[in-house]
Amino acid sequence: MQPTEHPFAPFIRILGKGKKGSRSLTMEEAKQAMGMILDQQATPEQLGAFLMLLRVKEETAEELAGFVDAANSRIAPGNQPQADLDWSTYAGKRRRLPWFFLSALLLSKNDVRIAMHGSQEQTAGRIYTESLLPLFGITPSKNIEAARQALSESNFCFLPIEVLNPTLANIIALRRTLGLRSPVHTLCRLLNPLNAPFRIDGVFHPAYGPIHAKTAQLLGQTNSLTIRGDGGEAEIKPDSNCTLQWLQGGEYHEEVWPRRYPKRLLNETDLDHSDLPRLWNGELNHPYGEGAVIETTAACLKLLKRSDSTMTARQLAEKMWLGRDKNCFSA
Repeated sequence: MQPTEHPFAPFIRILGKGKKGSRSLTMEEAKQAMGMILDQQATPEQLGAFLMLLRVKEETAEELAGFVDAANSRIAPGNQPQADLDWSTYAGKRRRLPWFFLSALLLSKNDVRIAMHGSQEQTAGRIYTESLLPLFGITPSKNIEAARQALSESNFCFLPIEVLNPTLANIIALRRTLGLRSPVHTLCRLLNPLNAPFRIDGVFHPAYGPIHAKTAQLLGQTNSLTIRGDGGEAEIKPDSNCTLQWLQGGEYHEEVWPRRYPKRLLNETDLDHSDLPRLWNGELNHPYGEGAVIETTAACLKLLKRSDSTMTARQLAEKMWLGRDKNCFSA
């Protein structure tokens, strides 16, 4: 009697059959494979082989779209949008503070419902967004319903990846075991758990920007922004030109966002988390931080169609920043 092949084995064979015999997965194959992984139907050995074969090959937009589709189908609360802007944050910051977090809060104070999701403690020495929440009196949502409630009350929620899907969280944590990131890190950046009509994410490597945009197209998302931002997060660098990938009305185009400051500013040597609320409260003068907040907010306003040009988006972002309630996050 011939032994029966494991049902996940064909997906590994497709990827690993040598230079001439292997190929990328189709979108449907990728959806099936990730569905089996998320449903605990692949062995640990198969999961490791699968992830590393993809890592060496580098994932395609079709593969990513299939992975995201499988994950969203096990997360999404339904077809009705629960948020205006989906904001993923998985990279963590190392040389700069996560100033983009203030951009998200600023938008939430101006009637934009922000659904932020992310992970933390993947890599030592990085600052992950979830660790900032207590500074602003924000509690991470424990489930989708709690996220909805937070959006209703404050226009902002944060969903940890382990709440969205514990299996994805466990795979992300394998970075410490494998020594490498896997396609799941990219997959999570492209999730849209509350079905927002607009979404923003960041990349570090230039090649991933267009792949993220094409993946969003394949998933039927019509308005998204990918920023090659500081540290791989969705944050405009105010002292250098930033490459942006846009989907606007389903149409793709690339743009270079012009720098705010003519010269590069020095990196901080000592990153103090409390500088974020201090900048918001007006207690801190920090040109880089303020520039990053305003420019990132401006890019979001353009994405959200609240402005039709970079110049007017910047003007509106500056007006929002100057008019913020500096005491709303006071203890």
